[in-house]
Amino acid sequence: MDKLRAMETFVAIVEAGSLTAAANRMGASLTSVVRALAGLESQLGARLLNRTTRRIALTDEGRDYFLRCQRILGELHEAETALCLSQSAPSGSLRLTAPINFGKLHVAPVVTGFLAAHPLMRAEMMLLDRRVDLLEEGLDVAVRIGHLADSSLVVSALGHTRRVVCASPAYLDRYGQPDTPADLLRHRCIGFTGLGAEWEFAIDGKPCRLPVPGVITTNLVDVALDACLQGLGCGSFLAYQVAAPLRDGSLRRILTAFDCPPLPVSLLYPTARLLPPRVRAFVDWAAPRLRERLKGQLP
Repeated sequence: MDKLRAMETFVAIVEAGSLTAAANRMGASLTSVVRALAGLESQLGARLLNRTTRRIALTDEGRDYFLRCQRILGELHEAETALCLSQSAPSGSLRLTAPINFGKLHVAPVVTGFLAAHPLMRAEMMLLDRRVDLLEEGLDVAVRIGHLADSSLVVSALGHTRRVVCASPAYLDRYGQPDTPADLLRHRCIGFTGLGAEWEFAIDGKPCRLPVPGVITTNLVDVALDACLQGLGCGSFLAYQVAAPLRDGSLRRILTAFDCPPLPVSLLYPTARLLPPRVRAFVDWAAPRLRERLKGQLP
């Protein structure tokens, strides 16, 4: 920074035509300007200016150095201006990940709204039901559902959801309603590989995992949900996945007395320190909107 300041002083002297004029231009004392020029010449081992009581004149070395200093300081000014503009108008590419169904229902609308409001931004969404390492995958932001392991990631809480067990009215009319989780062993159930072969319940305040008989098993939530809506069996879903069919009555919740505690929904990013403006802009945009979308999703 001292070298840059000395270069600025040297350029100001040449452009202003005298040491005194340069001092006035920079709001500095004449002594500090003289000292800066002398220090710069000493560091370079070259005389930059020939000075008399009446005028100053560039030496050959000084003329070449002056042109180079002008270019360097001009590029520095352009870089600072571009940074300021990027902070006021985010630009660049954003890479984020979210669970498939939650991403389609909630994250994608927030991302498209962000891009519409910030036309210099681009986004790449990786919708996956497996957890990925943000640093290894080069991702800026992740939305996660569930309890988080301790890590260096910054966590912004968005809300909660929970696992709910549902069935269609037609299924319940035909097979009856289970009263306890153990009753599911004599029922038809729809399996989702993302959930595993066991469903979790809370019995007497303690978590209990129950293997369920799968009449059909799929790796896609949409397929499992459609099978449940068609009356094929009971299904276990996250509350946001079945919010609409629960509202319109095409599905009914069962075994509510055995629900496990809600699961946190979080927004994660690698570090809050020196966060790129494009990522900070997205986090500030997305967090309140995702919180609003999650309101009312917890039955």
